Amino acid sequence: MTWTDRELCAWLDEMLPAERMTELEQQLRTDEALQSRMAQLIHHLDQGGHTVGEIWQRERLSCPGRSELGGYLLGTLPRGASEFVEFHLKTVGCRVCQANLNDLEEHASQAAESPKRRRRFFESSAGLLKSSDADEF
Repeated sequence: MTWTDRELCAWLDEMLPAERMTELEQQLRTDEALQSRMAQLIHHLDQGGHTVGEIWQRERLSCPGRSELGGYLLGTLPRGASEFVEFHLKTVGCRVCQANLNDLEEHASQAAESPKRRRRFFESSAGLLKSSDADEF
C-alpha cells in the first residue's frame, strides 16, 4: 500500500482513523523503505516545518470549535456549517473533534440525569431530616 506524506504525518500526530493507523503500523513492522521514509519525515518535522499546510494542520485551523460541535449535536447549526462538521467528523475522520463530540455527548447525558439523581437523593434523605432541626435555623 502506498502512503502519502500527509498520512504519515497524521499517523505521527495520531490523527489517522483507527483502521488506517492499524494498517500503517502493520506495514511499518516489515517495510524497511517505509521505515526509512518515516525517519526522514520525523527529521523534517523536528526541523519545524513552516509551510502553510503544516501550520494549518498543526494548529488545527479547519477543526470546528466546541460551540460549533455543540450546535451540531443539538441540530442548531445552519445547513452548510452542519454539512462541514459532518464531513470533518466522518470523511476526514478528525479524532480530536470526534473526541470533543463524544465528550459533549457524555456531558449532555449526565446533565439530563442530574435532576433525576437530585430528586432521588432528596427523597431518600427526606426521612432523615428532623422537624426539631429545621426549627433551629
